[in-house]
Amino acid sequence: MLRRMRWMADGDGRWELDVETPATMEGAARPVPGDPLPLGLSRGPRVTRTKQLDFLHRFMASPLVPSFSASGAGLSVHHAHLVHLAHNWSFTILEQLHVQKLIAVVKEKLSNRQEVSWSNDIKKQLHDVMSLGFPHQNITLEASWPGLFIDKNGVYWDVPLSLSADLTSVGSKSGLSYHVLLQQNSGEPKCFSGGEETSDVPVALLPGLCAKAAVSIKKSIDIWRKKEDKLKNVQPYDVFLSDPHVSFTGIIGAVASGSFGDCSKRMSVQNEIQKTNAFKYFDERNKFAAFADLFASVNFTAQQGNFQRLFLDLTRVSARLDISSGSLFLRGASQLAQDFFFSRRPELEIFCDVCPDVIVSLQQQIVGPFSFRVESSVAIDPKKQDNFVRVDDSVFAIDWALKVLGSAKATAWYSPKHQEAMVELRFFET
Repeated sequence: MLRRMRWMADGDGRWELDVETPATMEGAARPVPGDPLPLGLSRGPRVTRTKQLDFLHRFMASPLVPSFSASGAGLSVHHAHLVHLAHNWSFTILEQLHVQKLIAVVKEKLSNRQEVSWSNDIKKQLHDVMSLGFPHQNITLEASWPGLFIDKNGVYWDVPLSLSADLTSVGSKSGLSYHVLLQQNSGEPKCFSGGEETSDVPVALLPGLCAKAAVSIKKSIDIWRKKEDKLKNVQPYDVFLSDPHVSFTGIIGAVASGSFGDCSKRMSVQNEIQKTNAFKYFDERNKFAAFADLFASVNFTAQQGNFQRLFLDLTRVSARLDISSGSLFLRGASQLAQDFFFSRRPELEIFCDVCPDVIVSLQQQIVGPFSFRVESSVAIDPKKQDNFVRVDDSVFAIDWALKVLGSAKATAWYSPKHQEAMVELRFFET
């Protein structure tokens, strides 16, 4: 989960969604590809970091936007230059200034009274993104040098050159969704500053081409929704958070991947995929690997309040259960059913196979447009009897709903585990 402050209410699962992080200027890092593949298909209506910064510069009198990363360079400020090439094409240049490094340079210059090469102390990076929008799908072409990735242990990795082409269906409340991705990595991955130098390089980041495709069906059901009792002639702070309700969203689908090059070696590594019934193939001689599996997700959301009044008019709770490997889940469920039928004591490994990934979220209005949110992953491990259930990777946030825009908010979040903080702008999110 980490800093993926997309929140579960989107109901779109996790197609290796970019993790929000202040460790990179574009404000995001890609998860290291792995099998079983993460859930979800549609990235939803997320506004890119570049457009967030451009909006903050133009309409919120914020020419410099701050962020903090304990594993990186500490406090930084960001500025974006956005150039529109055509109706739906854009070119961006992001600038980042490390405040602590700048202060250190100034102190050194004043103390030594010598010329200091400022260009060597102020880190710069170029990240180009070109996007093309269609009525029901989005195409994104991206080139990053270097590209920043994050593994399951929270360690950042720099890939010298990362190219990707992404085709996704636009998020919808129910129906069919699809997602296709082509990604080419080049060069030897290196541990980003602040990471463990002894960490093994993730095999999936080695040079090579990876192709992925997924399709799913999503269904949303309102158990209860109340549209009455709203204050007349009073606009909600967020129109998408104005109806008290209880709802469920279910997703089921299939996903497949193919890898060419050194990155295909991940299929030969002993890991969780070895005990599943998923389709997998590895040709070491030709450096080719293929993988396919099922996935599912169930999301529950309950809201009380209309988000119109000044105090405590919004309480929202969400919980999502993700099954990233359908074959592993079915295998475990079948074994548990047999053990129950024959009155056998099931193994703890089987319980682990059927335990889903759980993420919970709570949002509470404080006063006016300001609300507090916390999101945490809940780990269930039957093997650890003294710590059967534990809360991990909590992220805390303060939202400022921009009432004049209907459904938009400025979000300031902090991750205690990773010691990172960031200010973001979000539109049309619940």
